[in-house]
Amino acid sequence: MYIIFLGAPGAGKGTQASNVARELNLAHIATGDLFRQALGKGTELGIKAKSYMEKGELVPNQVTIAMVLERLSAPDGKKGVILDGFPRNLEQAEALDKALAQRDESVDKVIYIKVSEGELMKRLSGRWICRQCQTPYHMTDFPPKVRGKCDKCGGELYQRPDDNEGSIKKRLEVYFAETIPLIDYYAGAGKLLEVDGGGGVAEVAKRIITALKGASIARWA
Repeated sequence: MYIIFLGAPGAGKGTQASNVARELNLAHIATGDLFRQALGKGTELGIKAKSYMEKGELVPNQVTIAMVLERLSAPDGKKGVILDGFPRNLEQAEALDKALAQRDESVDKVIYIKVSEGELMKRLSGRWICRQCQTPYHMTDFPPKVRGKCDKCGGELYQRPDDNEGSIKKRLEVYFAETIPLIDYYAGAGKLLEVDGGGGVAEVAKRIITALKGASIARWA
């Protein structure tokens, strides 16, 4: 089973994708995490990705595709995965379809979490991340119990370089220009499930589960 989560930066797709992955007992592959792990390890791909990420630009397709397809071949991905942040454009979508077709498989459904641009700016400008466990916080909507420290592991919280206002605007511009065509692509294939991303995490989660139930997905069939 392959389910894709689409949504602009700040839409909450990472949180929701992680929740669904746990529910369906599938691997959760987040391209943002793959890039940061590669950067932390100082790999060639990580170094290449760094300059793009810090400027709020998308990492080139060839780098992203190679990294994700390599991850898909890992043992925990054999029964399917939840893809979070990939594909981001048509070239990546076509590469994914081709790779899955070689295994006689295909994308099952695509969840698109739709959030207004104003709300996205608000969410991203207040976002902080734990350096150790990558748990996200928001200084207004979901602050830590102790300022600057993660509730889960006590790790230091930091704000990513691409979460400043200038980078946020650029990231959203790039996202909408390159990713919105995917909505038509997957809608035309009958695989798109659009979900309102406004409101709290629990509220959005209920909408996603309702959409998956309607699509007769796995345990919610």
